[in-house]
Formats: sequence, C-alpha cells, structure tokens
Amino acid sequence: MRLRLSLFLLALSSPMAHLAQAQQLPALPADSAIQAPRPVNKARAVALRIAVPSALVAVGVLAHSPTYSTVLCQAKQDMQAETQEIFRGFDAHGIDDYSRHAPLALAYGLMATGHRGERSAVGFTLIYLAAHELDEGIVSNLKRITAEPRPYNAQDLSSFPSSHTSQAFLTATLLHEQYGRQYPWVSVSGYAVATATGAMRLMGNKHWATDVLAGAAIGFLSAETVWHLYPALTKALPSRVAHKLLLVPTYVPGAGAGAALAFRP
Repeated sequence: MRLRLSLFLLALSSPMAHLAQAQQLPALPADSAIQAPRPVNKARAVALRIAVPSALVAVGVLAHSPTYSTVLCQAKQDMQAETQEIFRGFDAHGIDDYSRHAPLALAYGLMATGHRGERSAVGFTLIYLAAHELDEGIVSNLKRITAEPRPYNAQDLSSFPSSHTSQAFLTATLLHEQYGRQYPWVSVSGYAVATATGAMRLMGNKHWATDVLAGAAIGFLSAETVWHLYPALTKALPSRVAHKLLLVPTYVPGAGAGAALAFRP
C-alpha cells in the first residue's frame, strides 16, 4: 500500500516536471570534452505537456464506472480502502480549503513586494480570472456528466473531478509561469502545496484517487492554455482600452481582501 500511495503522490506532482523544462542549462566551453546535450524538441515537449494530463483525465473518466473499465474501477476502490486503513479518521480541519489558494497568495505577495514577474499584475489577474473560469466550466460539467458518488457519501454525486485539487494546481502552475524561471524554489513550493491539497482530499475520504489526478490535470491544462494564449489575446485588445484597465484592491466585510478589475472611462 505504501508503494501505491508513493506512486500516486509521484503521479500527482508530475506537472513539476514542467519546471525542469523552464531551466536553461549553462553553455559549455568551446574546448570542453563533454558533448553538449541535444536541444529539446519544443513541439515534442508541448505535446507531452498536453498528452500526459489529458491521459489522466481520460483514466479518471474510464474509472468512474465498471461499464467502462472494471479493472480501473476496482483498482480505484482498492486504493481507497487501503488508504483509509492507514489514514482512518484523518481530518484536514479545512486546511485544504485554504491551501488551494496558497500559490496565488504567494504570487501576489511577491508582486506586492516589488518582485517583477513574467506578466504585470493586471495581466496576471486577467490570466487567473480567465483560467479560473475555464477550469470551473470543465470541472462543473464533468461533475454533472459523470455523477460520480463520493467515497464517504453515495448520495453526493459530485466527486469527479476534485475541484480543490484542480484549483490548487491551476494556481501553482500560474505561480510557476510567473516566477518559476527566476526563483525555482517558488515552483517547488507551489506544486508541493498543490500536491498536499490533493493528498488531503484523498486521505480525508472526500475523493477517489482518480478524482484527484484528473483535477490536477485539468487545473494544469487550464492555466497553461490561458497563459500561452494571453499574448495573442492582448494584441487583439485595442491599446486605448488596455491603458484604461485598472487593478483595484477591494475589501468585503466577512469575505476578506481581494482585487477587482476596473475600467477607467
């Protein structure tokens, strides 16, 4: 069982492999006897970043009913049963409700303290809002279509995929894109928190392992899609409109601090 759980956590943190692709190897001296590594095929790297998370979502869909895959469905149930034997009574005490937002809070904290990222504060916020909407749309529709019962309550048909894990990996991926190339430790921290969020959902018997893996994949893909489409979208936005967008701090009693995007006429 410990081996199964270790493999699960490894699979859950697989988007961290994207960090290695962002780091550039130092150039070797011309007279070095060591042969320089072959350049990475960018098209292949992009294809892998899409294919691997997509495969995790597909596995989750197939595993939600014996009609599609008896083997995957049984494996999912076996892992859940064995996990509960080890972590029976585990209670995250609501930590996972906050940890999914921790990478986003770290990103804004770095921006507030003058650390320049890949995008401006307004640009980062627009990307987050768009990625969040994309993520929410995919997750909510999959929950409705699959109607997967939760492990702890067969009457609750909203298990697949895990929205907590999806949001955690969405914010961790945006944090990586914003600061990971400058501060690798930031990426490691963000993905570690996201992985812990998914693990807490599993150990607390709130989700099946396949729910968590699919949620991580959807969050990662949503963030990556919007992040890389953003430059093209900004070019389509009239410059006179772009200069009138403002990021305004907000505070709502009982809800806490936040930010709002405003248009200056």
